[in-house]
Amino acid sequence: MNTLRYFELGTLKSAVLLLARILLAFLFIKFGIPKLLGFSGTIGYMTALHLPLPAVTAAVVVLIEVVFAGLLVLGFYTRPLALILALYTLGTAIIGHPYWSLTGDSVMPNAINFYKNISIVGGFLLLMITGPGAISLDKR
Repeated sequence: MNTLRYFELGTLKSAVLLLARILLAFLFIKFGIPKLLGFSGTIGYMTALHLPLPAVTAAVVVLIEVVFAGLLVLGFYTRPLALILALYTLGTAIIGHPYWSLTGDSVMPNAINFYKNISIVGGFLLLMITGPGAISLDKR
């Protein structure tokens, strides 16, 4: 008897993929909307991080976190958007949580956040491979 067949989920697979898309995108939308609404503060933060073209960088961040994550929830261009979000999340891990260059009390929280981002990258890569499921605009 093949017990792994119980994990195939049958007709629930698309619903689980929808839930996965929502859960992966939630973090980005939740923290992306304040970046949009407080756009000048977002530009200031990008400037403080010494990122090039802070206004353009801030616009790209808002585009990815709000628009692309929202489209991912809808299941629109899921595979390419999952790849973009994976690369973006990897970049934010490296830029935003460089625990290897820190000392003292800031090392552990940054290491935790770095590896959480790496785990999220894994989720996006899985979504890129599996596709969005039938409950999506892509319907795949």
